[in-house]
Amino acid sequence: MEELDISQEQLAERVGVSQGSVGHWLCKRRQPRVDSMNRVFVELGMPHYHVSMQLRVLGRVGEDPGSYTLDEVDDDQDLMQYIVCFRYPVLGWEQVGSSTAESSTVFEQTDYLAQGNAFWLPVENDAMSTNTGRSVPQGMRVLVDPGLEAVPGKLVIARLPGKSAILRELAEEGGQRYLKALNNSYPALLCEEGCEFLGVVVQAHGVF
Repeated sequence: MEELDISQEQLAERVGVSQGSVGHWLCKRRQPRVDSMNRVFVELGMPHYHVSMQLRVLGRVGEDPGSYTLDEVDDDQDLMQYIVCFRYPVLGWEQVGSSTAESSTVFEQTDYLAQGNAFWLPVENDAMSTNTGRSVPQGMRVLVDPGLEAVPGKLVIARLPGKSAILRELAEEGGQRYLKALNNSYPALLCEEGCEFLGVVVQAHGVF
């Protein structure tokens, strides 16, 4: 832009977006849509950019931690329509929270954009199975995002001190947190000191 003597304001006017949008793109706080990107390239005398899909394999995806103020709506907000899928490893329960998770050779695709190093887990018992309401029966797979905060009402993967990781619903009563099974035959477990939350369940599906 400096070589072409084009300011952010001038480029924004030519492309048809706000100056704030151009500023976000240049600072890498947001990414433009492909058609907006191509209009920028035209104004800068560069060839068009073509995208058929975007695939993430491992590692963190998404923006760096932080908060940004949206003071206006612009046309780069539907970038996600160009993203086809993401791929996350399928782990065994013994791998959760361990370094062996990176050695997984089985992956599964989804359209969910994780905030952390997400992974799939198989549901191994009937603790979260019920005849009414929300149910996650044995044999299903759940997608777990460690980048999300565990809050009451969410299904979480948690590990009590000295215990194996489990899938439960996080509940709170009288200021005390509990790990509750959806199957009433399983007792609620107190989130005692040292309880570790390994991720929040964001998707579940059957495996055939």
